[in-house]
Amino acid sequence: MKNFALGALVASSTLLTPFAAFAQTEIQFWHAFTGRLGELVDAQVEQFNASQSDYKVVANYKGNYSETLNAGIAAFRAGEQPDILMVFEVGTATMMAAKGAVKPVYQVMEEAGVPFNSDDYIGAVKGYYTTTDGKMLSLPFNSSTPVLWVNRDLLDKAGVAKDVDLSTWENIGPVLDKLKAAGVDCPMTTAWQSWIQLENLSAYHNVPFASEENGFGGLDAKLEFNGPVQVKHIQTLGDWAKKGEFIYKGRRNEGGADFRSGSCALFTESSAGYAGIKAEAKFNFEVHPLPYWADVKGAPQNTIIGGASLWVMEGKPAEDYKGVAEFLNFLSSPDVQAKWHQDTGYLPITKAAADLTREQGFYKENPGTDVAVIQMTAKEPTENSKGIRLGNFDQIRTIIDEELEAVWSGDKSAQDALDTAVTRGNQLLRRFEQANR
Repeated sequence: MKNFALGALVASSTLLTPFAAFAQTEIQFWHAFTGRLGELVDAQVEQFNASQSDYKVVANYKGNYSETLNAGIAAFRAGEQPDILMVFEVGTATMMAAKGAVKPVYQVMEEAGVPFNSDDYIGAVKGYYTTTDGKMLSLPFNSSTPVLWVNRDLLDKAGVAKDVDLSTWENIGPVLDKLKAAGVDCPMTTAWQSWIQLENLSAYHNVPFASEENGFGGLDAKLEFNGPVQVKHIQTLGDWAKKGEFIYKGRRNEGGADFRSGSCALFTESSAGYAGIKAEAKFNFEVHPLPYWADVKGAPQNTIIGGASLWVMEGKPAEDYKGVAEFLNFLSSPDVQAKWHQDTGYLPITKAAADLTREQGFYKENPGTDVAVIQMTAKEPTENSKGIRLGNFDQIRTIIDEELEAVWSGDKSAQDALDTAVTRGNQLLRRFEQANR
């Protein structure tokens, strides 16, 4: 869309004085952030707009992740799509399958002549949004990974040693026993159970969540998260649930409020929970790496991300894409990324932003805020740990939620629940495959 500032001609009896007419290309950016995150996005847009005069980015909130994706798809069908659309990570396969709807980021940058090197981005982040030969399809924007949040005051009251090793699930069990014995009502809870307790569990232990490189290798992928490692982990959580040591709060982040209020001792949640916990917690808290099973060879590998990336929509003039390239380059710059990382708790998407944050002393002043970065970058991602790319993934997560709830309630064993989830989920994968051949 073009927004033209029209010049005027002012006439006098002897002279016409022309005023310069400037054309500014308008870039539409649809996103899913409200509240504080929405304010921070607006600040980024304002900073970019003030830094140059050729382009004007207009940011618009379009609802939650699902609503924003649906709005973008509907707009494209009507020929009214934005230039840039924010899409959550589970929508990646859907965007890839939208033939003719998206323009790959690597192509946008190349055609605009804007310097761009996908190797500048953190491996476990860029892997989610690249082709198997390393070409970046969308730009990582807000990326987080799960960590273990700890209410140190509750652990102290339960007599748990300050130097207790919380790095393995084997060590978590005895700590939960102590917390329960000390009268803690919520020894442990989790947010986003499928993302953390199955998707990330699989990656962290380098076992497949699905075949075909977790779906990266083709639409004929089949779910495989009913293997020994996943079954052991889910059954252990189910056993802890029976003992009142693992308290299920809900499918999304319902447990966040309980942890921030001080009623839960251990909480597996996104690294992006940092801002809210820091602002609300009235207790001493710590952030630790996500625990792993020590008896699994090669563990821990690396965790995978949640969050969203920015997709460029097809059907726009060449001048729009030049502006899009400049804006995406701005968002990826070390200064902008470092500030975003520090303000939100989301990961820095580039190595340079992480280095700058360290040089600025942020990690030293805020202990534990580098845990997520280290956890994701300590090892090069494998076929099992670079991410998950499956069609109908949002619906598959709903199936997983239903089956996990049957384990927490004691109605099913972990093996039965995961076997059923795999069978039901594979039916959705085959429908997606047939629709996108």
